[in-house]
Amino acid sequence: MTFPQIYIFAVLVATLTLFIWGRWRYDVVALLALLAVVIGGLVPPEKAFDGFGHPAVITVAAVLVISRAIQNSGLIGWLARGLEAFNQRPETQTAAVVLLVGVLSAFMNNVGALALLLPVVIHTARKSDRSPGTLLMPLSFGSLLGGLVTLIGTPPNIIIATYRGTLGQEPFGMFDFAPVGIVIAIVGALFIALVGWRLIPAREGQGTNGDSLFHIEGYISEVIVPRKSGLSGTPIRDLLAPAGEGEIVAVALQRKSRRRLKPNLNDTVRIDDRLLLEGSAEAIETIVHETGLRLAGPGALDPSMLKSDDVHFVEAVVTPNSRLVGRTVGQAMLGRRHGLNLLALARQGRPIRDELRKVRLRAGDVLLLQGDAQAMPESLSAIGCLPLAERDLALHRLPSPLPLIVFAAAIASSVLGLLPIPVAFTGAVVALVLSRGVSLRELYSSVDWSVIVLLAAMVPVGLAVEESGATALIADGVARLAETLPPWSVVLVILLVAMVLSDVMNNAATAVLMAPLAVGVADRISVSPDPLLMAVAVGSSCAFLTPIGHQSNVLVMGPAGYRFGDYWRMGLPLEVIIVIVSVPTIMWIWPL
Repeated sequence: MTFPQIYIFAVLVATLTLFIWGRWRYDVVALLALLAVVIGGLVPPEKAFDGFGHPAVITVAAVLVISRAIQNSGLIGWLARGLEAFNQRPETQTAAVVLLVGVLSAFMNNVGALALLLPVVIHTARKSDRSPGTLLMPLSFGSLLGGLVTLIGTPPNIIIATYRGTLGQEPFGMFDFAPVGIVIAIVGALFIALVGWRLIPAREGQGTNGDSLFHIEGYISEVIVPRKSGLSGTPIRDLLAPAGEGEIVAVALQRKSRRRLKPNLNDTVRIDDRLLLEGSAEAIETIVHETGLRLAGPGALDPSMLKSDDVHFVEAVVTPNSRLVGRTVGQAMLGRRHGLNLLALARQGRPIRDELRKVRLRAGDVLLLQGDAQAMPESLSAIGCLPLAERDLALHRLPSPLPLIVFAAAIASSVLGLLPIPVAFTGAVVALVLSRGVSLRELYSSVDWSVIVLLAAMVPVGLAVEESGATALIADGVARLAETLPPWSVVLVILLVAMVLSDVMNNAATAVLMAPLAVGVADRISVSPDPLLMAVAVGSSCAFLTPIGHQSNVLVMGPAGYRFGDYWRMGLPLEVIIVIVSVPTIMWIWPL
């Protein structure tokens, strides 16, 4: 091997290791890989950032914005209302969830489709006396299956379609993925609805019968300002100081018949005032001992005391791209920056109580937050969390047709060959902004910039792998193996490798690295690259074995109480079925 080949293999191994390690975000890892290939001389510095103008990157960004406009249209709420009709049999209910999220994921970002339906599905499960965990994994897997059907359903499809265009052929069109994708989606959905959901282990902490994940009364202590304590006129801030800054949160102040939620720390207390405090038992004991406050007698706390028309509390899940990931609760400063009180935290379905302020937050954690009712949606969006209670999904009004018309026009113009897909979808974004289907603020906030940076960084890395000769080296090895095996085995090998990689690293990165390899193998054995590219597209989007393979899997982990090893129980047989179905289907639709 030449030095460039050895160098690029070292970069790829390091990149894959960092992806699996998961300590650093995948966009940061991709940027490190980009810097490594530039410093190593494999990519000219002037071409290092060409990926940001790559058609696949532009298309992915446009799809994310269009998805936001569809959310705003009210269509999702109108469709979600139909889930309530399927609450009799578990099989029927599961099938309805998978079908709905699959159809939505085919035409919008699959993470966005899951995020919209997440609170609806949790409510549906609890209403039908089922554990949310029996529906949330089907919801996640259904979003991945739906993405296989169209060009815009998932980033790997966009990447594969664009890469085909670099070969001197027409890029794959909007519905070129449909013949294979629909077959896989239908078979996968049938398995999940009839058998798969039964393989999901039941976990403690998954509320049913409308129960919240948290029992609020177990997190709040009530203290009284005694008459002879001399504390009248003391600011709340001074009363909480002995426990340490941020160790205790003042949830409410009760003064005779008047109650103030989220009191200001500069507010002063009076004799016989009652404070509702959230904090560890040790912190509460410290301030009682140091200040002269008195613990109220035992008794059940009415959770309604913690909310009013102006102040609500809500359960929210931390998304993989949240600014909270990797920070401790104390570092997040939710109260000071966002006006939110963190009352409780749960991980994998189990509440965490000890030294809450020092816990380092992870994607999938569920937070119990208290804050201003009107500002809550904006605050949750700012910190990158999704509410698990049903939101205003516009259930009582018909969807606005304008975003759908603009979206359909963009699809039609690309299908008819009037405009390239990146241009058509960028035009749709401009039309939606001008028609106020999406605001400028929503335009920028709806783009998952970590995915954009990942793609833009990995495109030059993929080019370096190809131009260094590393792709040809691997392709030669696969080609020699293929000489002793039947032709369909090549499709099988490419599919399996893409599946394995997508379970431990981002699916878009998998497609970027696997597409040149698939074409290289096709050249060596003198067959059409199309079936191998389709195998890459399918394999890159089938991350069913682990929660880290796709954002959808991470988002349902906390609310459902799943553990890392729970996913393969349904995911492994599903992947086996997909392999059995997809290889002959690909060979039939896209012959070698």
